[in-house]
Order: sequence, then C-alpha cells, then structure tokens
Amino acid sequence: MEAELTALAASGATTFVGLMATEAWAQVRGRVARILARGEDTEAVDAELEESRAELTAARADADEETAADIEAEWRTRLRRALRANPETADELRELLGELAPQQPAGTTVSINHNTISGGTYNAPVIMAQSVHDGVRTTSRQEPGAR
Repeated sequence: MEAELTALAASGATTFVGLMATEAWAQVRGRVARILARGEDTEAVDAELEESRAELTAARADADEETAADIEAEWRTRLRRALRANPETADELRELLGELAPQQPAGTTVSINHNTISGGTYNAPVIMAQSVHDGVRTTSRQEPGAR
C-alpha cells in the first residue's frame, strides 16, 4: 500500500506542478489546497501553493530546472504525508487526477516498477528494461537465395 501511495503522491505532484504554470491552475488550486489541508488552514496551504507557483514561474523563466525539480519534490513529500495521515484522501486525489488528465501538458511520464531478483549470484549490475537501444537496427532474416 505504501508504494501505491508514494506513486500516487508522485503523480499528483507532477500534475500539480505542471499545471501551476498554466491557466488551468486557477480552477484547480482550491481543490488541491483542500486535499492538502485536511485539518489545517486551507487558506495557509493555498498561500503556499501560490508561493510555489511564483517560484516555479521565476525558475522556468530563468531555465532553472533544479529549482523546478525542488518544488515538485516538496509537493510530492507533502502529498505523501497527507495520504499517509488520511488514506481516504487517496480516492479524492485519484478523482481529481482523473479529471485533470486531459489538461496536463504533454511531457515525460514516470512509471515506478519494483523488480525482484531471487536465486543465483550476481557479480555485476543487473539491468532490467522493456527495450534497450544502442543505435543497433535489426532486420528480418532472409533465407539464402531469397530476395
């Protein structure tokens, strides 16, 4: 369950920070603040979100990707804590993310996979991947004499 909440928090933070720099943020901000507030002052959380938005806007204007990543990490941590404190918040967050899916800016997606290797001895790094490309192209084999 912890891995699921962590993945949900990461997805939420990525979505919210992505939307902070768009016009859609004005419509979403209040709901995000309510999800995060849960027992706290919603207006204080709303003010923190707006402060993050201003920092993010400035960071992107300066091409400061490190600060933008820090802002996302901060909200990922806040969301994860909110989900741990109130697991019922997960359903509300999933619903909001489902509604926001069409509004998200196109970009990189993140998937979290948990792989386990058991048995045997491995004396070198193990690489697990869906596909690995190194500029190598494969062609189908042809029978001798076939063209």
